[in-house]
Amino acid sequence: MLDIIEAESGPDPTATILILHGLGADGNDFVPIAQELQLEQAGPVRFIFPHAPVMPVTINNGLRMRAWYDILGFEEEAPQDEAGLRRSQQLVEALLKREQERGIPAHRIVLGGFSQGCAISLLTGLRHAERLAGIMGLSGYLPLADRTAAEASAAGKSTPIFLAHGTHDEVVALERAEASRDALQALGCEVEWHEYLMGHAVSPLELEELNAWLLRVLGAA
Repeated sequence: MLDIIEAESGPDPTATILILHGLGADGNDFVPIAQELQLEQAGPVRFIFPHAPVMPVTINNGLRMRAWYDILGFEEEAPQDEAGLRRSQQLVEALLKREQERGIPAHRIVLGGFSQGCAISLLTGLRHAERLAGIMGLSGYLPLADRTAAEASAAGKSTPIFLAHGTHDEVVALERAEASRDALQALGCEVEWHEYLMGHAVSPLELEELNAWLLRVLGAA
């Protein structure tokens, strides 16, 4: 099981938001951002911020850092670390299972993340056996896109998706994110798409619109 940071907005949470950080960060990265969300209408929420495993990352000259999978190149056609992706998928599945064992049903769980965390959220959420409340993908892309149609579950394809990206993202090109959006829509997924005048980052307006989407998918308490 992954090491995690956990926080609750109130006693006896009725929903869980699981947020996966980006390359080289850790679970602390999104704690301040989550604290800005105003989700009182959805009832008490449990936030889970896992720390990715430490591994050597090829694009960073093999330097060891927290990563959900290895990155061999930033180009869309670069080989993908399928073994690492699948490994992290299983680690996240274990966290989803744990939440359900703690009494939070799948339809009250939102899975999301930033950059690499977005990729793992899409990989896992689309293949999850039960429909989640939603998948939020910030500044990332759809990994193993050519496998998604064959591997996605019916429940996964019916899960609402929030995708947000910077128009000047210097790490994950906007075109790659747009291609991911188009692939998801071609599968019949309900995708809410937002783009912002920014780089590989999170903006205040993005948080406002994410907040509104979270209230919609989690509903009133």
